[in-house]
Amino acid sequence: MLIDWFTVGAQLLNFIVLVWLMKRFLYQPVLNAIAAREQRIAATLADAAATEAEAHRQQREFEQKNQAFEQQRADLLQQATNAATAEGERLRTEAAQVADKASAMRARALATDTEHLHAEIVRRAQQQVFAIARQVLDDLADTNLEQRVCEVFIQRLQAADDEALSALGKALRDTSEATPAVLRSAFELPAAQQTAIQAAIDETAGQTIALKFETEPDLVAGIEISAQGQKLAWSIEDYLSALSSAPHTAHESDATVAA
Repeated sequence: MLIDWFTVGAQLLNFIVLVWLMKRFLYQPVLNAIAAREQRIAATLADAAATEAEAHRQQREFEQKNQAFEQQRADLLQQATNAATAEGERLRTEAAQVADKASAMRARALATDTEHLHAEIVRRAQQQVFAIARQVLDDLADTNLEQRVCEVFIQRLQAADDEALSALGKALRDTSEATPAVLRSAFELPAAQQTAIQAAIDETAGQTIALKFETEPDLVAGIEISAQGQKLAWSIEDYLSALSSAPHTAHESDATVAA
């Protein structure tokens, strides 16, 4: 069989031209398209990877923020709980203190009211006793009783302790005609008794004392002298007061000196 080398050469040339044409106009664009697509796919994958990495980063950041928020919330909740507990304890303590103070105030008020009531009862009883005693003494009073009262007062004046006599003597010496010592008695003293008392007071002060005589029925058959804030007194009221303060013990009340 004879080979037509011309035909073979033409076909080979046609094939080469076809391959060149295909490479030039078909294969290369396809390769370029494939390369561009691969580039787009690679870029898309890179973007997806970057997006995924960003998503992971954001997720980690969110988880960290969420953990920090949970920790902060737990801390705030614990602080609020501690503050509420402390405030509750403070309020309970304050309420207990207020209740204790209120109880103490009620107790003191009750004790004060009891003392006032007792004092009022004693005062009214004393007033009744003094009123009865005054009436009885007024009915029984005579010259001998008045004279005896003056004698007892002078005896008490002379028998007073040194400290009392010293204070009274100084107060008496500081008197004058403008501010005389005042001697009060439950009854009007006769001239003789005034003279005796004046002499006893002058002897106590060591000099002549300006003395003013007054009548005071509330003294209950008694006598008192006051000068410059010092006072010396004796009366049956002293005995009654002593009896009211010590009802189970009968005793006499000594003359009192008060500033």
